[in-house]
Amino acid sequence: MTYSGDGSGHGGAAATPDEIDELARRARDGDREAMEQLLGAVRPRVLNICRGVLPYSGDAEDACQEAMLNVATRIASWGGRGRFSTWLHIVAVNSARTTYRRLKNLATPTDFEDGSHDRPDPRTTSVIAGTRLDLLEAMDTIEKDHPQYVEPLLLRDVYGLPYEEIAALVDAPLGTIKAQIHHGRKLARPLLRGEQ
Repeated sequence: MTYSGDGSGHGGAAATPDEIDELARRARDGDREAMEQLLGAVRPRVLNICRGVLPYSGDAEDACQEAMLNVATRIASWGGRGRFSTWLHIVAVNSARTTYRRLKNLATPTDFEDGSHDRPDPRTTSVIAGTRLDLLEAMDTIEKDHPQYVEPLLLRDVYGLPYEEIAALVDAPLGTIKAQIHHGRKLARPLLRGEQ
């Protein structure tokens, strides 16, 4: 399933946040035409989010496709309390991280019978040469013992969402979100490239 669009919700002009929210409500309620318009309108934003995590365009395209499918199939999980675009950020970031993990697993050396290792071909496993990989590795490491810190930290420090918007999105008190981001940063610093 491939979604394309020019980023417009209505015949060429970019859709406003209110128009996107309205399309999302209609799509969530089963309006297929609204779903197609919504997917066309948000695809450029989803792709940009994925490119922010996965520097190789082919990998970002894969993550974008996964995110678009998740939007189409899981839109009912958007509660409608906040902006649809905020929920969309979470879906896109999670799709990019899932794509990264899948590519990382594909790039793991394989033992042959003679004990030698097969090195992944960087032309087919492009994510191994990316510039944001230290951040993704740090988030994966933190998530093992402190999963509550990862989502707020990514939303704040990678995507620059305001604390209040993050608190509303994850349905947590503002003070809790600020504390989670603070502790997440403390855990991430020594894991980032150049500080180990």
